[in-house]
Amino acid sequence: MATKFLALACIRKESTYGDLSPRPRYPSMPKYPKGVSVRATNVEGSEAKAVFSVMGMTCSACAGSVEKAVKRLPGIREAVVDVLNNKAQVLFYPSFVNEETIRETIEDAGFEATLIQEGTSDGSTQVCRIRINGMTCTSCSSTVEQALQAIPGVQKAQVALATEEAEVHYDPNILSYNQILEAINDTGFEAILLSTGVDMSKIGLKIVGVRTQNSMRIIENSLQALPGVQSVDIDPEVNKISLSYKPDVTGPRSFINVIESTGTSGRFKATIFPEGGGRESHRQEEIKQYYRSFLWSLVFTVPVFLISMIFMYIPGIKHALDTKIVNMLSIGAILRWVLSTPVQFIIGRRFYTGSYKALRNGSPNMDVLIALGTNAAYFYSVYSVLRSATSPSFESADFFETSSMLISFILLGKYLEVLAKGKTSEAIAKLMDLAPGTAILLTLDDQGNVSSEEEIDSRLIQRNDVIKIIPGAKIASDGFVIWGQSHVNESMITGEARPVAKRKGDTVIGGTVNENGVLHIKATRVGSESALSQIVRLVESAQMAKAPVQKFADRISRYFVPLVIILSFSTWLAWFLAGKFHGYPGSWIPKSMDSFQLALQFGISVMVIACPCALGLATPTAVMVGTGVGASQGVLIKGGQALESAHKVNCIVFDKTGTLTIGKPLVVSTRLLKNLALRDFYELVAAAEVNSEHPLAKAIVEYAKKFREDEESPKWPEAQDFESITGHGVKAIVRNKEVIVGNKSLMLENNIPISIDAEEILAETEGMAQTGILVSVDREVTGVLAISDPLKPGAHEVISILKSMKVRSIMVTGDNWGTAHSISREVGIETVIAEAKPEHKAEKVKELQAAGYIVAMVGDGINDSPALVVADVGMAIGAGTDIAIEAADIVLMKSNLEDVITAIDLSRKTFFRIRLNYIWALGYNILGIPIAAGALFPGAGFRLPPWIAGAAMAASSVSVVVCSLLLKNYKRPKELENLDIGGITIE
Repeated sequence: MATKFLALACIRKESTYGDLSPRPRYPSMPKYPKGVSVRATNVEGSEAKAVFSVMGMTCSACAGSVEKAVKRLPGIREAVVDVLNNKAQVLFYPSFVNEETIRETIEDAGFEATLIQEGTSDGSTQVCRIRINGMTCTSCSSTVEQALQAIPGVQKAQVALATEEAEVHYDPNILSYNQILEAINDTGFEAILLSTGVDMSKIGLKIVGVRTQNSMRIIENSLQALPGVQSVDIDPEVNKISLSYKPDVTGPRSFINVIESTGTSGRFKATIFPEGGGRESHRQEEIKQYYRSFLWSLVFTVPVFLISMIFMYIPGIKHALDTKIVNMLSIGAILRWVLSTPVQFIIGRRFYTGSYKALRNGSPNMDVLIALGTNAAYFYSVYSVLRSATSPSFESADFFETSSMLISFILLGKYLEVLAKGKTSEAIAKLMDLAPGTAILLTLDDQGNVSSEEEIDSRLIQRNDVIKIIPGAKIASDGFVIWGQSHVNESMITGEARPVAKRKGDTVIGGTVNENGVLHIKATRVGSESALSQIVRLVESAQMAKAPVQKFADRISRYFVPLVIILSFSTWLAWFLAGKFHGYPGSWIPKSMDSFQLALQFGISVMVIACPCALGLATPTAVMVGTGVGASQGVLIKGGQALESAHKVNCIVFDKTGTLTIGKPLVVSTRLLKNLALRDFYELVAAAEVNSEHPLAKAIVEYAKKFREDEESPKWPEAQDFESITGHGVKAIVRNKEVIVGNKSLMLENNIPISIDAEEILAETEGMAQTGILVSVDREVTGVLAISDPLKPGAHEVISILKSMKVRSIMVTGDNWGTAHSISREVGIETVIAEAKPEHKAEKVKELQAAGYIVAMVGDGINDSPALVVADVGMAIGAGTDIAIEAADIVLMKSNLEDVITAIDLSRKTFFRIRLNYIWALGYNILGIPIAAGALFPGAGFRLPPWIAGAAMAASSVSVVVCSLLLKNYKRPKELENLDIGGITIE
């Protein structure tokens, strides 16, 4: 697939840069300043070219906004933005505009731009993915992101809190990924490399039988001598060898054979290194850690709670606990102190380390609030206990239960949060689980017959291997069928529910399920090149990309914690001063406290109830679940930007061919005018047409095969004296009968009379924008075939549903006006633009955007790529393994038009969840902080103890994640469920 995309990119670059038209691609953008004529400028041949490095672009929508901004400048002849290579090429007239103005314009659009001097090497860009352990809120992720962006050589860095991963685009000529890892570690978080740009074909092997370093060196030298091996890295501690290689030259089986043949008597054995440390295993380990910490905290917190809250009301136990040891120091106070100390400093150690790292980087986070709140309660209690031990009159009133219960509730909240967050990324886990564990490798002899078969690990499959797929088994890699026929269930990849028939020559997708027959397939794309791997990477990238609405939470998180600390201190000070100067009645103070302790409890409650985590998780968790659900429905959404734009779409521009229609000619009706069996009729027609290369002839032959379904490759009767008449049809002698297949002109030229019935059928056919073909047998018109590119099933219903969703539909096609109007009438689209070139489609999108529409473009992603890039949302429609993924924001894996509705509806539902999350997260803090500060205490006497405030804080994060998880129950609109998408009706 990647090869196809590169080819497409090359085609696009060639057409864009090679012969640029003097007319701008989008005439709505000014070429010259208003009032200046072309003649007056006299600039012919004086244009200049500038290439800019544009950082910060995440998708085609970004490229579109840069392109739009630049083209609005006067004197711009052409601007092309390459989002993949982070570049913009601009042709301009220096009389009106210069490089600096263009650069400033790009920066005003929200991106960092640098002029690349002509002749300088642009270098290469690599992408590495890193897991970051220890992030708790948006403040943490922002700190890491800022640290990465500050490194020279880093072109783009994205840090996702929900997945705890970073994606860094960097120049390998300036820095290495090890320096990136060190930079993350320096910010106080643990960095683990997941993949680098050169890891596209990389495998780890475990070596058994190696006793000395010399043996390992011999193996290394043997592997490096293999053609196609790019690098060999050795980890002697675990006897692991990591290899980067070219999959079209060599593969893992070759490595294992070399290793095992290196030693004497087969001393060395090699296996694929067990994959540990993946995202899921890390998530499980994190869940276990929080669970263990919570259970240990309960061991100490429950006794503290009982001593403080329950036993004080049981007379016998209360008397024992109140027994004084030294002065006013009681046994109960000692027990509470002893039991709460391990919770504070051992179990709660993670909050101290998190606070230290956050403060060291100047970005206080949730850990700082927890550490301050619990320390205030704990150390005041220690002071109270020590004073009671040294004073004969001071009655101790401690808050040990506050600090220990606070930590326990927060650990419970974190445990539930991590548990829920793990479920948001289940879509990726399910996709990865589609790949089978083993495969049956076939060995063929010189005649192509199977000589042996062997069961191997599916990760050992190499390109051009022949794999046997038995009924019920998963297909082990992408490839094509070389023997056998069967039906394959591709629903797990494309979402298409109906099994797809496969026979010799048909392509298959790895991870799909073979249903009934045995297939032999030749592997074409293996490992990370496979469609399944590319879909996984696309979903991972989508979950990494931030939605613009996330910036709102990021801005708040920068000031949130310092503001809460100020509010907490102000609350304590206000209540303390009010108590000191008798600002409220003494009856307000509980019997077990004084005014200072009451003020301290209010201050601690404010500190621990405020939760920046809920805000930080509001968007990424919803985006993760939304993109995961989309992938399971066959709709690949490229991250938050695409989701945010799609939910606002109120106008959709459809391409005709291949989008609204099937995209290839089909025989849609057959009318016989003579008494002849349909099978015999098509025997004659197919025998004549099989020798023609015309698309209509191929459509007729393909349709004729339906009458010979019992044969895999039907043989047609021999045609003699075959003649192809360009633009008219064909003539041949079949079974001693003269057969002429063609248009009306061909019949008249051969003096074949056309009956009134045939004339009427032709007129009716042409009125429906179909091509009528006459068939003459022995100089008599025997039948009329109607051929057209028919509408896709359900196209009319989809347009009707879009109207009910208040989305305007427009059709743009390069076809003629007659066909365009016929299709538009059939499908129910009122606005049609026909005979449009690719650049005209982009112009129309621009015009609609200027009129205030949020425009989605639905096309095949190849000839529609200019419009796909320019539109607010580009949707590529096509088969799952043959889609221009890079051109569009949303990829519809199936060819079904109803997925357009699914994409828009899912984005609307996802953004409804995001809004709900923000309302809850903001509302919780706006209401919770005043209540914790004692706003209800004067009137209602209601006071929120710190441990309850902490529990509420933990619950807020969990509730936001759970709210996002409810998206997993997403159901397509009811109208689609009731829509009966049948086949194409062929008479």
